[in-house]
Amino acid sequence: MILRRDDERGYTDYGWLRSRHTFSFANYLDPNHMGFRKLRVINEDRVQGGAGFGAHPHQDMEIISYVLVGEMAHKDSMGNGAIMRSGDVQRMSAGTGVLHSEFNNSPGEELHFLQIWIEPKQRGIAPSYEQKAFPAQERQGQWRLVASQEGRDGSISVNQDVNLYAGLFDAGEQEETPVVRHAWLHVARGEAEINGQPLTAGDAAAFQPGEPIEVKGRQASEILLFDLA
Repeated sequence: MILRRDDERGYTDYGWLRSRHTFSFANYLDPNHMGFRKLRVINEDRVQGGAGFGAHPHQDMEIISYVLVGEMAHKDSMGNGAIMRSGDVQRMSAGTGVLHSEFNNSPGEELHFLQIWIEPKQRGIAPSYEQKAFPAQERQGQWRLVASQEGRDGSISVNQDVNLYAGLFDAGEQEETPVVRHAWLHVARGEAEINGQPLTAGDAAAFQPGEPIEVKGRQASEILLFDLA
């Protein structure tokens, strides 16, 4: 288990946006942290009320948004428009090219979400979009598959051989971890014990195939687990 602590991440502060970068992104460059397998970006973004990212382009990237707190308004050049809330997961396959914007839908409440980029399995595909809600009861004390290549078990589909699980674990709660290959575990909120070590919000850990992964909540926590080829 290789740890990546919260305070080791890159940091950007534009006033309206405060962002932590698990991997190199924009002006933050760390040659030792350029990604993990096909996982390229995990940005933890906090956006002030009413502010956001104006229309900007993407190409050949699988972009997943995961809302932790608040409401995010999404619009794109494919004609999609939606409001995302806690527990919602959105996938946008940028493919040959797409424009999109993301704004805090609330004038007074902070938006807290994760933006995740995964390198695509196939490049040059037609852009597409998908969004689904995964209620807390489906994630409480257990792992819920929220994204997979085939869209298995009601998860959103993604153009890459990856499985993304989300779980909510209160103090003492634990669940058998799914069988994974190369794994990246990210603590989004709260505190948990991973293989006997405490990890708090923003901490992460990398695992090689065959390594055990034991997760136990220490206080109400929200955790993402990436299974990568």
